[in-house]
Amino acid sequence: MLFDEVSRYYERLENTSSRLAMVDILSELFSKARPDEIKNLIYMTQGVLAPSFEGVQIGMAEKFTEAAIAMASGYSKEDSIASFRKTGDMGLTAEEFIKKGKLRTLSRKELEVNYVFESMLKIAGTSGHGSQESKIKMLVELLASASPLEARYMTRFALGTLRLGAGDATILESLSKAYTGDRNAKPKLENAYNICNDLGRVGQTLSEKGIPGIERLKVSLFSPIRPALAERLPTADAILERMGGKCAIESKYDGFRVQVHIDRKKKKVEMFSRNLEKTTEMFPDLAKAALLEVRAAEAILEGEALAYDDTTGEFRPFQETIQRKRKHDIAEKSAAFPLHLFAFDLMYLDGEDYLGKPYEERREKLESIIKGDGTIRFSDRIIATTPRQIDKYFEEAVESGLEGIVAKDLHAPYIAGARKFSWIKLKRSYKGELSDTVDLVILGYYLGKGQRTEFGFGGLLAGTYNENRDVFETITRIGTGFSEKQMETLGSILRKIKVARRPARVDALIEPHFWVEPKYVVTVRADEITRSPTHTCGKPEGKPDEPGFALRFPRLVSDGVREDKGAEDATTTKEIAEMYNMQKKVKVTD
Repeated sequence: MLFDEVSRYYERLENTSSRLAMVDILSELFSKARPDEIKNLIYMTQGVLAPSFEGVQIGMAEKFTEAAIAMASGYSKEDSIASFRKTGDMGLTAEEFIKKGKLRTLSRKELEVNYVFESMLKIAGTSGHGSQESKIKMLVELLASASPLEARYMTRFALGTLRLGAGDATILESLSKAYTGDRNAKPKLENAYNICNDLGRVGQTLSEKGIPGIERLKVSLFSPIRPALAERLPTADAILERMGGKCAIESKYDGFRVQVHIDRKKKKVEMFSRNLEKTTEMFPDLAKAALLEVRAAEAILEGEALAYDDTTGEFRPFQETIQRKRKHDIAEKSAAFPLHLFAFDLMYLDGEDYLGKPYEERREKLESIIKGDGTIRFSDRIIATTPRQIDKYFEEAVESGLEGIVAKDLHAPYIAGARKFSWIKLKRSYKGELSDTVDLVILGYYLGKGQRTEFGFGGLLAGTYNENRDVFETITRIGTGFSEKQMETLGSILRKIKVARRPARVDALIEPHFWVEPKYVVTVRADEITRSPTHTCGKPEGKPDEPGFALRFPRLVSDGVREDKGAEDATTTKEIAEMYNMQKKVKVTD
């Protein structure tokens, strides 16, 4: 497939405001790809070179891209910079300059999509002395052979600003339609994706082996599994009733969720965060402990890492734990804030997939391979059969500095990537008015007035993720309570992801001053969830007069964005409806 044809599909995607239209466009594109092209095409459409857990970045800076555009077109770098200042989009600058380029010595070539992708991969892998010059040269060669439209998307891809707006669910739906003729295979594709967290691998498997190949995809070491998620209920009685009268009750730790992959023969350990980015280098003490304390040839286990005082037996505040999440001064912070990993689940052991096994069997096997008194310990738990047992354990957990508890169905499998009632969390803040926090996606921002003018930022439009529709729905505007540090930080990062029009996957009735790519998540606290005609969160489709949900008196909890969460990891519309039910004790349909 030629990259010119791909670029035309990307232009169609860029110009649509309908998610369903995006599915149709992408399914048409994917159906035209050869089996040896589909993986690279999916990665490119995501705007990446590899799944997030591999940590591969292209690494082209704006100033080097400006130089490449100038060299490929025959104009000066100053001309390139001046154009970029006007357009605010390096891709449009590249398109303009290639279209009117002065150079005629290099004739345009037909570029295959695999050639473009592999060239970008080569650029990303170039390092060391003279690497920047080499990267510029490789990008110049691509741009000099490109059409103006190809140059637009090639440049955006190199900069990491492609922003086509196609989320994981949209791509899975498109693959289903492309290879089976309808969207009905999406659940099977989603299950495969939850196991391997690699859309390219899912697409390639589907292209080469069909649905039977998808159904045979299994857990494998160093390919992280999308984490199971917990539902909410407000009382111990409700939890026990849902669990059938008996369940495990575990402490809910306020730390870093960590998935640990161990290969003892190769002496290799990799760790992944909640959003499945590699964090191994940040936690060398945990990696060392995994090889020493886990009695298995191969294993994948999951736990929560947090600072813990062995002397007093106290859990340290999250503010201390968060200092371990860094790329520099790791050794010093490891000594100052040592972590313990409180393991709570087992997903794979010595060649055997444990996801489908009951919780109690997974837990028993986990306890058999870990001694439990070193750096790696077990999450504390009891088996409860009465509401009083749950309430007592909950009160003890909160008193010891923990967030609350998680109830687990003794017979349920590990449900990767899904929020089910096999896990139910209970936090003190669920009782009474809404004092629990929610994680919201930033959908747009407003310019400031008065003192805020200097920051180019005055407030946020934020929303929830609707899993059923694969769209983001507005729930609140946050315009007060920002510190200068927050305004400066948010203003800086949001300007980089500003887009010209409302993204296709954003459902909104109100308009901010600027829309942004749905990418960053912030933690917000509010006094109450209310009903609102102006916000789309929970508003029934096709019923514009019906109210949605809104937050009363919202304010940010932290200074910046949640680095451990992607947009699709935000609080869902369904969760908001459930929290509203708990708060008001009325029935609301999703």
